[in-house]
Order: sequence, then structure tokens, then C-alpha cells
Amino acid sequence: MPKRSLFPAHMWVLVAVYFVASLAHFAHNAEFIAFYPNMPAWLTREQVYLVWLAITSLGVAGLFVARLGLHALGVLLVGAYGAFGLDGLAHYTLALCSEHTLATNLTIWAEAASGLVLMLASALLLARRITHRRGSR
Repeated sequence: MPKRSLFPAHMWVLVAVYFVASLAHFAHNAEFIAFYPNMPAWLTREQVYLVWLAITSLGVAGLFVARLGLHALGVLLVGAYGAFGLDGLAHYTLALCSEHTLATNLTIWAEAASGLVLMLASALLLARRITHRRGSR
């Protein structure tokens, strides 16, 4: 009997797309932090990268615990990882969309959209696994 994959193929694609979008946004934010309107003066380039590493570690932890057999917890952590993509929209609490550059807006929206899709796909996968488990009892 073939071993069942931890996640369906589409989930791996969504994780990869969000990973790239998140990295693009955080790297852009870190490298051009002086051009992001109304960013706090205390926030540094290095801090931006550290936050990205912390958020990404949540997704890695989700993949790791799923590999250990804790599938529901893994899917939940991957969904939470995707949910962090919506945090990029907080830039618009500091300045209007029109006050940001095109590149800034593109990285913010790519991260938010891909994170939202990953979060929703994780929620659906978790719901299906719970329903499937209840049905097999």
C-alpha cells in the first residue's frame, strides 16, 4: 500500500507560492523600509527579516509536525502561517494605497492573497479530514 502524502499536491503549491510572495514582500520591505510611508522609525531592516523568519518557522513547524503524524496540528499551523499574510495589509493603516509605490502594493497584495488562499485551503483540508475521520468511526 503506497504511503499517503502529508498534504495534497495543491497544498504544496500553495505553500510554495505563499513562501515566495511572503519573502518578496518582506525583502522589499526590509530593503526599501525608508520608502514605506509612515513606518515606525525604530523598525530596522534586520528586524523585518527576523519577523519573516519567525513567521516562516511557523509554516516549517506545521510541515514538521505533520510529518511526525500530527496531521491536524500540522494543517492548523500551515493555515496559521498563511493567515499571517493578511498582516501585510496593515501597511494600509499607516498610509493609503496610493501613497505606496506600485512594487510595494504588488508585494503586499501578492502576500495577502496567497496567504488567504493558503489559510482557506488549510481550513478546508482540516474540515475534510475531521469529517472523514468521523465518518470512518
